[in-house]
Amino acid sequence: MIGENIRKLRKARKMTLLELAEAVGTSKQNIHRYETGVISNIPSDKIVAIAEALGTTPSALMGWSEGESYSFPDASGITPVTVKKLPILGDIACGEPIYADEEHESYASASDTLDADFCLRAHGDSMIGARILDGDIVFIRKQSSVDNGEIAAVIINDEATLKRVYFYPDEEKLILSPENPRYAPLVYIKDELDSIKILGKAVAFQSKII
Repeated sequence: MIGENIRKLRKARKMTLLELAEAVGTSKQNIHRYETGVISNIPSDKIVAIAEALGTTPSALMGWSEGESYSFPDASGITPVTVKKLPILGDIACGEPIYADEEHESYASASDTLDADFCLRAHGDSMIGARILDGDIVFIRKQSSVDNGEIAAVIINDEATLKRVYFYPDEEKLILSPENPRYAPLVYIKDELDSIKILGKAVAFQSKII
């Protein structure tokens, strides 16, 4: 029963196996084993952590009757790690971002203290000098402009890219600079600026390389 309850509550909260695993401090595979009953004797500390992550109590998670109780372990002096999920940018249409809305791999988890609004998956090697590699998840804070030299998510002709931004309003010139000497900066002037839109500033990244 507990495995079925975990799965139902996780689905209701639109959490992925990975997100729940990260909140609990275990692996995605273990959460799957809990839900399917492969592991039926779940450690008590994990039951507590799963219940907290799913916004319920261990008693409710276990399916115990109302009169039964559960003794929480003493966790005084320990600060729980809390996470939030951010949508990963899917496609660009008519200059506007579209975010994936399916549960699996449509979101990235981050500390709830991170000031970001969405994520972008990096493609290619144009930003390797900034330690952003192909496949990395880059966390973006929404804003329509950034300071010169900052890395931003930018839409160019319905395509999102990550580049260092240098804008010179007096000259009506925008330079989008890669972090790889193999690639030349992209320069836009005057009316060409109409096809460019800054989505936000890159504030953090999550590498697939550990």
